[in-house]
Order: sequence, then C-alpha cells, then structure tokens
Amino acid sequence: MILKLKSGTDVRGTAVDGAGKPMELDDETVGRIVKSYIAFLAKKCGRDELTVALGHDSRVSSPRMYAACEKAALDSGVSLLKCGLTSTPSLFMILKSDRYSCDGSIMITASHLPADKNGLKFFTGEGGLEGDDIEYILEGALYGREIAGEGKAKDVNFLDEYSENLVSLVRTACGRDKPLTGRKIVVDASSGVGGFYTEKVLKPLGADTTGSVNLEPDGTFPAHVPNPENEDAIKSLQSAVLKAGADFGIIFDTDVDRAACVDRDGTEINRNRLIALISAMLLKEKPGTIVTDSVASDHLTEFIESLGGKHLRYKRGYKNVIDKCVALNREGTYSPLAIETSGHAALKDNYYLDDGAYLVTRLLIALASGNELSDLIKDLRTPAEEAEVRITFTEESTDFKEEGLQVIDELKLIAEECDGVTAERHNFEGLRLRFDEDNGNGWIQIRQSVHDPVIPVNFESDTPGGIKEMAKTLLLLIGGYDFLNCETLAALAGVEYDPDGDGEDIDIE
Repeated sequence: MILKLKSGTDVRGTAVDGAGKPMELDDETVGRIVKSYIAFLAKKCGRDELTVALGHDSRVSSPRMYAACEKAALDSGVSLLKCGLTSTPSLFMILKSDRYSCDGSIMITASHLPADKNGLKFFTGEGGLEGDDIEYILEGALYGREIAGEGKAKDVNFLDEYSENLVSLVRTACGRDKPLTGRKIVVDASSGVGGFYTEKVLKPLGADTTGSVNLEPDGTFPAHVPNPENEDAIKSLQSAVLKAGADFGIIFDTDVDRAACVDRDGTEINRNRLIALISAMLLKEKPGTIVTDSVASDHLTEFIESLGGKHLRYKRGYKNVIDKCVALNREGTYSPLAIETSGHAALKDNYYLDDGAYLVTRLLIALASGNELSDLIKDLRTPAEEAEVRITFTEESTDFKEEGLQVIDELKLIAEECDGVTAERHNFEGLRLRFDEDNGNGWIQIRQSVHDPVIPVNFESDTPGGIKEMAKTLLLLIGGYDFLNCETLAALAGVEYDPDGDGEDIDIE
C-alpha cells in the first residue's frame, strides 16, 4: 500500500477518515515516511545532525499530519523549524536563507486535489526530489529505514521574510517604495494559503486590495475547487475583478505554487496567454528558449518567435519541463523559463522553483511600470476552438502503456498517407498531427499517460467546426483497436459511437 502513495515527485493519498475510501496517510504511515526521508537526507548530507523545516497548507487533515511529522522528525534527532501554515515555495526558499542553515524541508500539501486528499512534498537545497528519490523513501518507510535521536523544535515565521523578499524585488525594479499606488488588485486565494499575498505583498507596495475573496484558509474549499485551471475558479476571480472595478486579478491554488490572472475587463490570462505574458517580459530582457509542455499552442510558438525567442515543446509534467530548462542552461543555451500550460512556472532567476507568487510578482513589475498587461500579448493569436478528450481502455487491454504507444506509432505511419495531414517531425512526447485548411485547419496532440490507462488528445483549430472534422478523421484512424474505448472522441466528432471500430457510421466528407 505504502509504495502506491508515490505521485510523480510527491507523496499523495487519502488523509480523511470516513470519506468512503481507505485511510492511506494515517499518523503511523506519515511518521514512517518522514523518518525515511530524514534517513535519506542524512545519507545525502553525510551527517546525522540535520535542520529541517516543516509547513502545511489549509487542508482539514494538515494539522493532524503536521503533528505526526513533528513527532517523527524529533524522534529522528533533527532540529525542527516549525513554519506552520505556509506556502510550498516558501518551504524551499527557507533552504536558501543563511539565517537558518536548513538541510531540507517537508511541506504537507496535495495542491489542488479534493479535500479528503493530502500529501508530502520534500525539498533539499537542490530543489524538489526526483521520482526515484520518492520511490527510495517509500521503500525505506516500508522496511523501517530510519535514524534515532532526540530532536528539538522551534516556531519560525519564515513567510514574512519570504514576502519581504517579493516586496523588495518590485521596489528595486521600479525604484519606488509603493509602485502600485493607484492600482486596485484583487486576489482569490481559493481558501488556501495565498491570502498572505494581499497583506504581506500587495498592500506594502501600495495596492488597493478591496474586493479580494476567499482569503481565509478553509480546507473544505467551500467557494470552488482550489485549481487555477478550473472553470468555476476562474469565474470566481472574474466576478471579483469586475465587481471591484479592479485593474488586475490573481488566483492561487491551495499551496501557491501555481497562479493564473484576469485583466480589468475579466479576460482570463491562463494557459497559453499566461505563458505568452511572462515570456514577453523575459524575452524583452534577453532572448532565449522558453520550455513548455507538449500541448502548448502553435500560436504561442509564433508569438515567442516574433519576440526573438525560441519555443521548445517538451513533455507533460512540471518536473520534466523544469529539468529540461536546467539542462539547456547547463549546456550553454539560455532558457529563462520552464512553464506548463497548467500554470506551473519556474524561472531561472528564482532557482527554477515553480512559485505562483513569484510569477505574479514579476508580472506586477510590468503593471507598476504603467503597462496594461493585456497589451503585452495583443499580438498573440487565439484559436477559434480548443478541446481535450481522454480515450480510455477496454477490458480487452492487457498492457495499456505498451498498447498506447503502439497506437501512436502506428498512427504516425497511417497519418502520413492521409491527404491534408502531416506529422510533426520534432516531437518529444506522443504525436502532433497538423491538418490543413480543408481538413480542420489546426492540430491534435495525442500521448499516452505515464501513470493512468488513458490517452489524452488535445485539439486546436482556427476554424469553427474544425475540431469536429479532425475528431472524425482521428476516430476513423484509431477506431479499430479493440482495446480502446473511443466514446469521448466519437462525441466530439458528433457521430454515434461504433464500439466495433469498423468506421462505417463515420461520415467524412
């Protein structure tokens, strides 16, 4: 059971009893995992005398897990810095502070997941852990790997110092103490940790934050899902901006490692628009390569290149994107930004840390300089249509990863024989197919999920109705696999689903 708690580069599981699911992160399990992490950290540092920071988000299970983590850390002999309710990025930044000499940190969070979930995120001075590290730690927890000692704890309010650094960043860049005077900026903290940003960052810079919403931490997330990609969450921010007559709106996820924005007329600045906005600022400072995930828009590529930059569409997964950005810089290729369309953004000048508060603080510098942020991306073309479907596997499936890759490999060969369809030659994940003006006027990106038995497919078209045409073509090409359930694809194509995959009911004009 404990090995199944690995979620990419984090630990996540059910942490609330009585939610209809088995309790996965009970006190004993949490304690074993933390002890194994400390043993891992001791091995990495070459010593047992360690200083570790601990913090948590607003989830209902976080206080209980916080107590379990504290006990395990003290039983392992560490000097524990208890940071309390705080953001995930601050738990990494404390490792960069000379005042505390921290060796590692533990954040209790499950980001945007439902209220019954929680998790553990670990840092060393080099950043977040790799997936292999998490596997090692969970194996150690399973077999009782730990070190013993008698630790000590003290309370530390590092969030204030973290916030002061953000304020200083804006003041230094703008040359004024209160450069946001006269600007109204509202925040939707999603009932997570991000309420601090109004009091500790925006107000000291002179901003009027009247009209901000969901600032009080509440782990039941009563207003909306704490996810900046969620439609209801964005609508909440849009409503707050328009009601307050604000110049700008900011929304955070639970632990503030992601953010999205809304401009004064309620236009969403998220996904490709958010990438374009921060890219426009960074490329103005120095040309370089922007690294994104694989589903970013062709129009984004066009926009970045118009600014003298280069766009590298890499793999899904924020750690993959960050690692590629780091590798490019080590190889001598300047890359200022790694960012997923989900909003995870890591800047080279901020230790490659995915930090939503730092991201929007960089945007505030442009706002404080008199810019209307939407003007910076006015040349970004937007598609007429966008969509995503997730193709699942049937009971006939025996190995979804192998079968999914088989579909993609064979689709590339088949597509090359289709009129008006071309396959992207340089692709790091899955397959991107481009359709000419007579066949949908857009593109699709198809990939096999690393962890789940699904094949996500993203669509984008510059012609109304184009996605329907591309979906019809794709359904005709892959509808014959008995291990695929293409019902969602058929619905997008506007045809009755044929589970036999013979394609006879698909009318492609």
